[in-house]
Amino acid sequence: MLISFAALFLSVILLQLSSGGVGPLDVLSGITLGFSNQEIGLLGSAHFVGFFVGCWWAPRVMGSVGHSRAFAAFTAAGSIGLMSHMLVIDPYAWALMRVASGFCVAGCYTVVEAWLNAKVTNETRGRTMGAYRVVDMTGSLAAQMIIGVLTPASYVSYNLLAILCSAALLPLVLTRLPQPETPAQPRLRPRLAMDRSPLAAAAVVVAALSSASFRMVGPIYGQEVGLSAGQIAWFLSAFVLGGALAQFPIGWLADKFDRRWVLIWLSAASIVSCAVTVMAAGMGTGAVFLSATLFGLTTFPIYSVAASHAHDFAKSEERVELSAALMFWFAVGAIFAPYLASVLIENYGPAALFGMISIGHGVLVIFGLTRMRARPTAKKRTPYVYAPRTTFMIGRLMRRQRDNRSDGRKAP
Repeated sequence: MLISFAALFLSVILLQLSSGGVGPLDVLSGITLGFSNQEIGLLGSAHFVGFFVGCWWAPRVMGSVGHSRAFAAFTAAGSIGLMSHMLVIDPYAWALMRVASGFCVAGCYTVVEAWLNAKVTNETRGRTMGAYRVVDMTGSLAAQMIIGVLTPASYVSYNLLAILCSAALLPLVLTRLPQPETPAQPRLRPRLAMDRSPLAAAAVVVAALSSASFRMVGPIYGQEVGLSAGQIAWFLSAFVLGGALAQFPIGWLADKFDRRWVLIWLSAASIVSCAVTVMAAGMGTGAVFLSATLFGLTTFPIYSVAASHAHDFAKSEERVELSAALMFWFAVGAIFAPYLASVLIENYGPAALFGMISIGHGVLVIFGLTRMRARPTAKKRTPYVYAPRTTFMIGRLMRRQRDNRSDGRKAP
């Protein structure tokens, strides 16, 4: 089992290096090739279109051909999309290639999470999920750094990312362990999130507004304020690092206090961090990196706090579908955020990126205060769980953790 998990985690790291690197590389390549900001933003939105399609379709593919063959098909789609970049220099063709990359990420993560869910036991679930989160975050952090060594608009750079994507196939398909049974696909019921917690549904959209626009369009901002490619890598990595550092203290606060207040104060702090980031632009690279870390600290945990708040009002049998519904709303926000951010930057300058994010969080603060008057907080609460924004299947892995109450007893 340990060998099987190690193979899965190695595939995740390689996949993260490939898929996480293509976003900022596309931005820098688009700038080099003379793409407009709107065209560059379209690439980020196209990635999340592919991600959404992959989340929805991957369980069907996996059920038809099995885990290993499905994983091979998804990595092939991702590799083709990467290698095709320098064959056709056109932003709209690149958008189609990014759809393939997003489809690859969602499909591969669906296979990995279905495999993990089938192999873990009650005794190993906590440690396995902890390791999975660390691997996912580490891979994401390393992916931001890789663009510092890649030349924009270079066939070699995209070929290296394609090699990493293809290499992710090897650990999983060479394992001797039998493939697990394919789990039933969760029904996609977006309204379930609205029914259980309108505030949580709104919060995950705002979380997408923050993270998707920053990660997909942030390199444009970095280039506009004078950062080099290597410095942009540190800028994006600082954001991910801030998000990682925030998980424990925010989780403690979310378990101790009303989660609606935690969401409200996080959004208020996010508005402050947006202002600090804009002001830090003229204070040197060190100040820019610290402001990105602060931005990650305040914005990154919002999705997990919102998910925990929504699950406080859900029954055990609803948890898988509720997780899928929250991922749906996150994907919707992530599809529109990069393009909208790029349009605003084009018309109003780089600071407009953080102006847009501030407005989103301001609306969330007002909505959160309104919702606090609508109903009291939940009497019994699920423990805070860091929720990776990966696929619709993640809810199956995390269901038992959410059903474990803070007093250690399992929910009936």
